[in-house]
Amino acid sequence: MRHLFAILITVTCLLTGTAAAAQTVVGMVRAVYDGDTILLATQRQSRLKIRLYGVDAPETGKGGQPGQRFAGVARRTLMYKLMGRQVSAEIRETDQYNRAVAVIRYQGRDINAEMIAEGMAWAYRRYLQAPYASEYLAAENTARNRRQGLWRDPKPVPPWEFRLGGRKGRGRR
Repeated sequence: MRHLFAILITVTCLLTGTAAAAQTVVGMVRAVYDGDTILLATQRQSRLKIRLYGVDAPETGKGGQPGQRFAGVARRTLMYKLMGRQVSAEIRETDQYNRAVAVIRYQGRDINAEMIAEGMAWAYRRYLQAPYASEYLAAENTARNRRQGLWRDPKPVPPWEFRLGGRKGRGRR
């Protein structure tokens, strides 16, 4: 059932040539994998893995390799905000890993923007579009200027650079 929903989103994107037309899904957060990925149990008892739109949090360790500094803090922050809570997910697209990419809202708050504003993640410039781009970039600049979260590090490495091979010499925090 969970795969059926993801396939339906993918087919819709392929047929229309657009992101999944901002479909909104409501469900309970059942897992937080890292600072930008959650598992949502929908009302139809399906499970949907969701990547937060416009957010790139520090990478967690994988396969015995250390993750980035602040990866654990980002994950715990997202867990505190969402675990066990009913949220809405405004699905914007499906990524290459077949995850829904969505703006997550809890009690009217944009959780994606909060993660960036608190210095728990970067605004993911490569994929940002209106109407979220200016808000998320401004939130990142404010967090950077205030030296919040990952911006306490004098030279934080963006996750997209870390994934390209900057795994040496960067421990977890």
